[in-house]
Amino acid sequence: MDSNLQNREIAVKISGVKKMYRLGQIGGGTLRGDLESWWARIRGKEDPNTLIGTDQRLMGQTFMALNGIDLTIYKGEAVGIIGGNGAGKSTMLKLLSRVTAPTDGQIDIYGRIASMLEVGTGFHGELTGRENVYMNGAILGMTKAEIDAKMEDIIEFSEVRDFIDTPVKRYSSGMYVKLAFSVAAHLDSEILIMDEVLAVGDMAFQKKCLNRMRDAAQKEGRTVLYVSHNMNTIRQLCDRCIVLDKGRVIFEGDVETAIGIYSGTGISDLPVTYDLFDTQRPSAQHGNDLRIEKLEFLADRRAAFARSEGVSFRITFEARKRITNLKLYFVLKASNGTTVGLVQTLDSITDTEPGKRYTYVFFFDCSNLAEDTYCFSPDLFADDGNGKHWSVDQPVCDIRFKIVDEHPVGLNWNLTYYGNVRLNPVTVVRGGVLHEEG
Repeated sequence: MDSNLQNREIAVKISGVKKMYRLGQIGGGTLRGDLESWWARIRGKEDPNTLIGTDQRLMGQTFMALNGIDLTIYKGEAVGIIGGNGAGKSTMLKLLSRVTAPTDGQIDIYGRIASMLEVGTGFHGELTGRENVYMNGAILGMTKAEIDAKMEDIIEFSEVRDFIDTPVKRYSSGMYVKLAFSVAAHLDSEILIMDEVLAVGDMAFQKKCLNRMRDAAQKEGRTVLYVSHNMNTIRQLCDRCIVLDKGRVIFEGDVETAIGIYSGTGISDLPVTYDLFDTQRPSAQHGNDLRIEKLEFLADRRAAFARSEGVSFRITFEARKRITNLKLYFVLKASNGTTVGLVQTLDSITDTEPGKRYTYVFFFDCSNLAEDTYCFSPDLFADDGNGKHWSVDQPVCDIRFKIVDEHPVGLNWNLTYYGNVRLNPVTVVRGGVLHEEG
């Protein structure tokens, strides 16, 4: 760990924390349903409230949402927490916010916490925006005079001045998040806990929120814990990042390294072959007239390609109807989820015949891509030649490959500042010493 961090004051210390849930014991929706399920289990009967097809073996099993977490977070830090769905991110924040208690382990918190775990958390729908501000301040132990001193700043930042005396049950989701964030950011708390708070709201407000959280950490010395699937906001806000997977911390440290591990760039071996026949489709119509069976990268062991060599892959598909002027396209996305661009075939691949299987090798030039891990979902579509086209099959999947730069030239590439597209270099056309007239 960085020696500079060790010399700072601790804001949060998590030691051996576990959180266990029991699957299928309660949660039928009503007390009557839970009692019926309990009575059926006592008698060894089938649960009358279980959906047809549900695996009865899940009843009574346990699920470890967090399984031995040890973390130390220091005052004035902005820490990002990332990971896939079900990794344990929201559970951790709920434990820190004392919404629920850990099954095992200890959490020490040094300071007051203001948390925003979802839109409208801590708000009472029947109370006005102003009344909810007072209620949240009182929960933090602030006096009415202290809240009054901050009320104008809260209203101004929230951009809901015209509706501040309206019951919040009438607010849109955007208005909710604006007021909720403003309350959390301005009231007296040493620790801010934010879970996907910027998923709702316009771009201008998101930028303002990021600036406010950055100021809270850097200028006011407050601690910010921020969960998001938006890697751009993680980059802009956080000093340090934690990656969770299946309830465990798999990385703690530099933001870019953490994002790389989360997105797959930290994985040395990406799959070469993808079996796509049974993969989900975006609609019932996709895959009926033609079905993509497999995509294979033409690589030895892993889907990694040098910028200079380009990317080659093979697609195998079965035609069930005659399709004329079949083409391929896909949207290429970077490791942080941003769209890089459109890749497509300009010429027709083939005209299919029913009952036949086809295999084609594709190649695209990647010399203008920066070193990163990219993903796409292949889409085979029909084109009538007059500007009208329709998707025939598109598996819902993330096909991943990595671009490596074996012989880098020019500036050291930084994805945060330069993006994923390496534009063609500037060349000197003419010039020389400028001779001044005597």
